[in-house]
Amino acid sequence: MTDTPIRILVADDHPIVRGGIVAMLQEFPDLAVVGEATNGLEAVKLAAELAPDLVLMDLRMPELDGDEATSRILAAQPDIRIVVLTTYETDAAILTAIEAGASGYLLKAAPQEELLAGIRSVARGEVALAPSIAAKLVDSMRRPPTPTLTPRELEVLRLVAQGQSNPAIARTLFLSEATVKTHLLHVFEKLGVDDRTRAVTLAMELRLL
Repeated sequence: MTDTPIRILVADDHPIVRGGIVAMLQEFPDLAVVGEATNGLEAVKLAAELAPDLVLMDLRMPELDGDEATSRILAAQPDIRIVVLTTYETDAAILTAIEAGASGYLLKAAPQEELLAGIRSVARGEVALAPSIAAKLVDSMRRPPTPTLTPRELEVLRLVAQGQSNPAIARTLFLSEATVKTHLLHVFEKLGVDDRTRAVTLAMELRLL
């Protein structure tokens, strides 16, 4: 508990969800809800008017998404702390929110104790991530980067995927057979494979083709 409550702006476009969050926060004397926003634009406006310590930000809202609202709020008021509170836990959503400047990423389905602990830790200047979110971030950091193939290497590999032989690919692309083989060797090396079939299947798995 602190003598001065943490002043919180709640931004969520669903009235029932927003009301539930507000009701939960109001049970604790160290937390004070100073405003409610029904969309991203309103969140930016109220943040400027109310200067809360912390904004609980939904990601998917009308008028302006939560990540863009986060960016705008922090550009004008960098001392405000933003905690994303959402149902979305895809890699793209997580990274976009963090890149926008959010200091916390919590899930609406989390236990109350976890939500409250996250809010309080972010208000102290720390970072709070739901356990599943933290695991996803660690996994994405461990994941090897997707290989980059040149446009010509992709052309050759597409023709391989169509079942064309090296001589046929050479004729189609007006290249020598030796050049086609060189491109394929580069593709094998970049993908870490040693045959045409595996090169094509892995490229498809990686959505290069």
